[in-house]
Amino acid sequence: MKNSENLCMSCMKDTGGKNECPHCGYAAGTPQAAPNLPVKTVLARRYLVGKAFDANGEGVTYMALDLITRTPVHLREFFPDTLVTRREKSLDVSVSADKGSSFSPLLRSFLELWRRLAKMRSVVQTPNVLNIFEENGTAYVVTEHFESVTLRDFLLRTPTGFLNWDQVRQLFMPLLSALEQLHQAGIVHLGLSPTTLLIDKSGKLRITGFCITQARIAGSPINPQFFNGYAAIEQYSDKLRCGVWTDIYAFTALIYRALIGTDPIDAPTRSQNDRLMIPGKFAEQIPAYVINAMINALQILPENRTAVIGKLRNELAASPSAVVTADRLTPREKRKLPKDENVKILATKGDRILAAKAALITFVVGLLIFIVLITTVFRNSFFGSKPVIEEDETTTSVTQEVEVPDFKKIGTYPEVFSSALWNTRFKFEAEEVYDDKAAVGTILSQSVAPGTMVETGTLIKFKVSKGREMILLPPAVIGMEYEAAKTLLTELGFVPQRSDEPNDGSKPPNTVFATSPLQNQEHPRGTKVVLKVWSEIETAEQQESTQP
Repeated sequence: MKNSENLCMSCMKDTGGKNECPHCGYAAGTPQAAPNLPVKTVLARRYLVGKAFDANGEGVTYMALDLITRTPVHLREFFPDTLVTRREKSLDVSVSADKGSSFSPLLRSFLELWRRLAKMRSVVQTPNVLNIFEENGTAYVVTEHFESVTLRDFLLRTPTGFLNWDQVRQLFMPLLSALEQLHQAGIVHLGLSPTTLLIDKSGKLRITGFCITQARIAGSPINPQFFNGYAAIEQYSDKLRCGVWTDIYAFTALIYRALIGTDPIDAPTRSQNDRLMIPGKFAEQIPAYVINAMINALQILPENRTAVIGKLRNELAASPSAVVTADRLTPREKRKLPKDENVKILATKGDRILAAKAALITFVVGLLIFIVLITTVFRNSFFGSKPVIEEDETTTSVTQEVEVPDFKKIGTYPEVFSSALWNTRFKFEAEEVYDDKAAVGTILSQSVAPGTMVETGTLIKFKVSKGREMILLPPAVIGMEYEAAKTLLTELGFVPQRSDEPNDGSKPPNTVFATSPLQNQEHPRGTKVVLKVWSEIETAEQQESTQP
């Protein structure tokens, strides 16, 4: 990237002087379609605008180059096309005369969304926000660019077009924690899809495509964007409320796509005639508890659907509570399926309640018969002369107790959570907290003391270390005015301090030109950051007054 003239405006790689980029095929001089920003526009005195590669009712995303760090970035422009226009040969965004009352609150929502995302640098699956600024009558967000492929392209490139459950589990389960943290921060994505999930070079899933809520629901003043097959029914209606459960539907639809190899039927069609099926050849391979989790999370009506990430995680991980509630497709039932038979995975809530009641009645009757046989016919055969069932005049009780171990001595939370031994004895729930001394995954405390005798299936709550909270000191502060840089760093969790440096008159006053410690590196929350700022230019009179 030594010569900007040889820079491809689509991938920001060196073309070697060739007219057609050898990396991506982009032809130099290709004009940008109106009303997008022209290629080679410079914003905020540091971002060189390249080709627009994504757009929806909320705005446009461009490839861009940070002229200070010389690194490719993504630049998102807030440009709701139903509310604004851009005059020819002008960069300014013009709000339609009767749309001002809609534009302003949406612009505030856009800024608020990205300010929240900027504070989530510890969530590696979310965009790394480098800068947020306002210009041309609108707002812009700069995020990190990384080499990646969309989940859709990744799946299409596999030999079969789909993955097995072990592969899906490894790929998708880490994303649940990221979604949970987003929801705790008040961010609901509403656009999870095979094109908004990317796989980076390390093989990890990353979430992109964040937009304000109004860009993904019906009845808003901007054109909504729906990913059919992944958008839940409430997004198509202005009478239903969206929330965490909406992302859960999309996430589970993505699991369906990865396991089955086809997009799910879109929600409006399913609401009229629900024909979402799992072919028998797949149903035989997918664990029953996974199918049960999909049943619960892909319910059409929000009130019937899995409503929290923790429940979905437990069901996909086959925790004891999830296994007990599985009421469809036991292993025996799956073995009976013909190879070519289709199995409908989504039952109505009423069907599932009836199935659960039937299963419960069968279990109770079987248990009573077992107790009678053990206490009469087989009593001596199994236990000699010592009874194991204690009875009084009014009650009969059979209980099984287990001792709670010191889980901190057993291992990390992921090791405990994934252990078949401990999952058959307890239910687990974890609250992640930052800890400066404990490694990620370390169990810090447990809700039931070691050595306590409890019933099988008792819930044990853990506090688990997220490690030391590290925050990236963004390179975007270089070139910013001091107050803007101070505000950004304070919001991120740093403690900014100012250090004025003499200005010979050739430097922009009140502008940050260096930091200590260095930017573009991660530092612990609360780190003091010295911002080196060019001082105001002294007048001749001021210079004379300071001379002895």
